[in-house]
Amino acid sequence: MKFIQKFTEERFARSAAKFLKVACYFVICVFVLCMALSFMGRQTFSLHTSTESFPRAIYAEEDHAPLSRGPTVHMSDDIHVWTWDSDQIALTTHIGLSLMYAVQMVPMIFAFWFLSRLFSNIQGGQIFTEQNASCLLYYGLLEFSVAVFVPFLKLLICWLTNLASDNRMSIATGQDMISMLIPSIASIVAAYIIHYGVHLQDEVDHTL
Repeated sequence: MKFIQKFTEERFARSAAKFLKVACYFVICVFVLCMALSFMGRQTFSLHTSTESFPRAIYAEEDHAPLSRGPTVHMSDDIHVWTWDSDQIALTTHIGLSLMYAVQMVPMIFAFWFLSRLFSNIQGGQIFTEQNASCLLYYGLLEFSVAVFVPFLKLLICWLTNLASDNRMSIATGQDMISMLIPSIASIVAAYIIHYGVHLQDEVDHTL
């Protein structure tokens, strides 16, 4: 019991909140860097040419099976590109790949920014506030949108890319839906609890 109480002390909670705030900033920087690598053509996918297949090809290199190619990024989605007879990856295909990566990363960047605001408030001793409830709500809604709506956006981008490109691209997405839905719903519920607590506190203050 004393061990649990030690971890619930205000001093420890503020220190943990400060660490988590910095961690959120770090994650945001990593997401921005990954998006830059994607637009630079360093996003991996499965490539199928007229003669060979490459499981981790990238747009930025002509040799798609090097031993070492430097930093690359990839999505959990299963993406395949067919070049038919040209054996060349079209620019429109590269743009489509980058857009599919961006529609997942941009909401996550904003989600972790709201989470960093939450930890910043906790570090400052502000716990049950409307701002914290809003930050948790926005974080949960953004995570929910990434889990539920972003897969459909990726499918739409893939379809539009196939219309505009000589290549053909396919994507199997939505594998992380359940694992992202649970924390997003938990955040929305926690936001409601904080909002309800603030509302009750206001009623008590006005009664007194």
